[in-house]
Amino acid sequence: MTEFAIIWDWLGFAVRWLHVITAIAWIGSSFYFIALDLGLRKVPNLPVGAHGEEWQVHGGGFYHIQKYLVAPEQMPDHLTWFKWESYATWLSGAALLMVVYWVGGELYLIDQAKADLSLFQGIAISALSLTIGWLVYDRLCKSGLAERPIFLMLLLFVLLVIMGWGYNQVFTGRAMMLHLGAFTATIMTANVFVIIMPNQRIVVKDLQEGRTPDPKYGKIAKLRSTHNNYLTLPVVFLMLSNHYPLAFATQYNWIIAALVFLMGVTIRHFFNSTHARNGKPYWAWAVTAVLFVCIMWLSTAPLTQSDYDEEEARALTPAEQVYASAEGFEGVTDIVLGRCSMCHAREPGYDGIHRAPKNILLETPSEVAAAARQIYLQAGVTDAMPPANVSWMEFEERKAIIAWFRAAQNGSS
Repeated sequence: MTEFAIIWDWLGFAVRWLHVITAIAWIGSSFYFIALDLGLRKVPNLPVGAHGEEWQVHGGGFYHIQKYLVAPEQMPDHLTWFKWESYATWLSGAALLMVVYWVGGELYLIDQAKADLSLFQGIAISALSLTIGWLVYDRLCKSGLAERPIFLMLLLFVLLVIMGWGYNQVFTGRAMMLHLGAFTATIMTANVFVIIMPNQRIVVKDLQEGRTPDPKYGKIAKLRSTHNNYLTLPVVFLMLSNHYPLAFATQYNWIIAALVFLMGVTIRHFFNSTHARNGKPYWAWAVTAVLFVCIMWLSTAPLTQSDYDEEEARALTPAEQVYASAEGFEGVTDIVLGRCSMCHAREPGYDGIHRAPKNILLETPSEVAAAARQIYLQAGVTDAMPPANVSWMEFEERKAIIAWFRAAQNGSS
């Protein structure tokens, strides 16, 4: 158990690395095909059933691409299916959610000041809530609203805003942002897995068996693919937000998330219009800039932080009690208060630091116990904290942190 924290942190790093790689592949292919689809040219002498074509050059060669709205008259021998980019991104993201927010739930997931939840209850809400969005969204898409795509997008936006507000009632701001991103990504991947790919298989099977495919399947898939296109940029923002307290640690974080979804629409509208050769709506950048200024203004609201007196008086959780009762805790608390709390404070005293990094506070014994694993990894095993060792933490102090954490892990008191 002594080195479990190190192994788990490396596991989190590896899963995050995988998640970033798969997300690049998914987002890249998604953006490419949207741009390709919008940029197709209708030229004379296209094959029967072809909607348009495009010539492209890359890597020293030329590519001649033709799109069929339904399918070609004769099925090719080989088809490349674009699906695993989406599946792998969602699966790696789900794994990362479990590693960071389920295992580290008492620090990163649950905000006891908002809701008195056990870790199990928080994990249950985390897991079950991800399915709700897809079920509601899918029902909306299968209603008559599919013929009113703009109104459908507005309803999807309302759903996302409601979920952001709801997450913020029970989770930390950091977890709210991440879960809203996962909530949205679940809708996107479910679109691929439940709608787009099955519809493509129906079309292929009809062709193989000599039937004329129904064009409705392509139309349905196109609607879901368009939604995915507009949701991509906000999801990336939400996934990165956990590194920036200005985004997640304010009382208006759910409104910030809502404005980010609107920014995703304005940015994609510019590029979609450009690729479709419908002009370049530069006004979209002006709207995006206004939205971003609003986000920066909202971020200046007071941080959502526990009151010092209330934090000092609250009862420790069972997990925190393990570290608070371990040999060396009082000494480590003194070290952290002397070397770290000038930055990790409600009112940081270090020049240039206006908000506690990642909104992690280290001013009370309970906060030191809650952040035990982070202190061990960042200031004990490594010298990542304090940055550049600006507070002159000594080697013996780092050894004391290591000894305390391992004592807690081994049950020594």
